[in-house]
Amino acid sequence: MQAHLIALDWGTTSLRAYKLGRHGQVLDQRSLACGIMQLPSTPRDIAGHFCRNGFELALDDACGDWLDAEPHLPLIACGMVGSAQGWREAAYCPTPARVADLGASLQTVQTLRGTPLHIVPGVIQHSRLPNVMRGEETQVLGLLQGLPAHTRQDSLLIGLPGSHSKWVSVVDGCIRQFDTFMTGEVYAALCAHTILGRTHQPCDVFDEAAFVRGVEVALSADADIGVLSTLFSARTLGLTGQLSGAQQPDYLSGLMIGHELRALAEVSRARRAGGELPEVVLVGSAALCQRYRLALGLCGFAQVSLAEQATERGLWSLAVAAGLLAPQPEEV
Repeated sequence: MQAHLIALDWGTTSLRAYKLGRHGQVLDQRSLACGIMQLPSTPRDIAGHFCRNGFELALDDACGDWLDAEPHLPLIACGMVGSAQGWREAAYCPTPARVADLGASLQTVQTLRGTPLHIVPGVIQHSRLPNVMRGEETQVLGLLQGLPAHTRQDSLLIGLPGSHSKWVSVVDGCIRQFDTFMTGEVYAALCAHTILGRTHQPCDVFDEAAFVRGVEVALSADADIGVLSTLFSARTLGLTGQLSGAQQPDYLSGLMIGHELRALAEVSRARRAGGELPEVVLVGSAALCQRYRLALGLCGFAQVSLAEQATERGLWSLAVAAGLLAPQPEEV
């Protein structure tokens, strides 16, 4: 099938490339460990130019052969490639932000191949404590494109678990409000750089019971004093023989995710008439989303589902909004 767009999800540690067909369907895809913080460094020839630019080299690794075969394919990218540390900074769009707003604000880089790369801006929420996202906005917009027509968007809470988990509220196709929790990054730092991680033992199997125990502690009266106090239980339960070294990482994960979702539930009830918890749609890694799905159920969120291919759909819709795709004749 003929390709119509190359779409890139270019983050801090990884680069995912998608070759998309006539209607945005994925024809081919690749994943490389070429995020903006670990770009290739060995120079080589690209399109007749001796190149040392790590971004050019990573782009060539990801989709150079696709562009060799079809050099006129448009290129679009979202994620940290548009940050101040990225290839070209794409200024944040303020909330409320919709597809048309972001599509009209793409930043362009001219590549060595002569093909312009169009970079999606992030989104900023101006408030007393400002909030930003970069990459997640594309996933949110892609998720909205895939929702059934009868779905009430204003009743949804969109969750994007990760290093910096985002919880996004949408109204009429607009990103209106979002909250950020640094749960993933703090968890990684605690495991690698504090005493909590000293007794952890690697285990490839998810210990659901230990994880649930952590969530339940975060939801209990023991956690009223705050996360900085309950974190220490990840050590003391090990010292007293109540958690093995293999169980401690999943207990700590459940404890931190439980604190995140406890706060989220309180805020969600306060923001909604009647104090009801919203329906949740999760976007992200399947394994991490399954943890969040389990924890959300324990926190009282009754309706939780997982979305797929949100990034690809979002990049396609932004390319359409930006006019990067040639109009296609109607199928007979």
